[in-house]
Amino acid sequence: MFKLPQLPYSYDALEPYIDAQTMEIHHTKHHQGYTDKLNTALEGEEKLLSMPVLEILSNIDMIPEAKKQAVINNGGGYANHILFWEIMSPDPKKSPEGKLAELIEEEVGSLEQFKAEFTDTALTQFGSGWAWLVVNKNNKLEIISTSNQDSPVMKGLVPLIGLDVWEHAYYLKYQNKRADYIDAWWNVLDWNAVEEKYKNV
Repeated sequence: MFKLPQLPYSYDALEPYIDAQTMEIHHTKHHQGYTDKLNTALEGEEKLLSMPVLEILSNIDMIPEAKKQAVINNGGGYANHILFWEIMSPDPKKSPEGKLAELIEEEVGSLEQFKAEFTDTALTQFGSGWAWLVVNKNNKLEIISTSNQDSPVMKGLVPLIGLDVWEHAYYLKYQNKRADYIDAWWNVLDWNAVEEKYKNV
């Protein structure tokens, strides 16, 4: 059975950029909901329940057709949120270093250009979804978006950064001002965590 992971910081730790009430509801209601529904979707599938969620999503076609969409929705929601919590910090490293910094400079141009392109991708994602920095099959960086809780892993991509742009991630504090939420979120993105994920690609 999949379990809701504990956050590595308190609900109010990301204030004032992400408020404590949003964090608590997001974690205990939304992420818990995806966790519970993933377990329900996989009832009776003991082999699948023993596999890591990213392995399941990487092999989504092995899921019985009747359960596939529920696993995409809730397995994606479960995995996406784990990454989201992990790459934020109340004391974040503000910029990348080493190989990842070099790649961003080579493939995008600069950190500021990367932020601008990523922000635009997050802003222009229609409806609910995510903005991502991923490593593709050619070991190149890509900035993409996905709808709903679809995971980049299902396309053979390795996510390094994921920004939740569902309204539940920001509406209490920012209402319909997605741009303000994204601008604030850069203050809690921890490049140290992102670099660690890149090292494991």
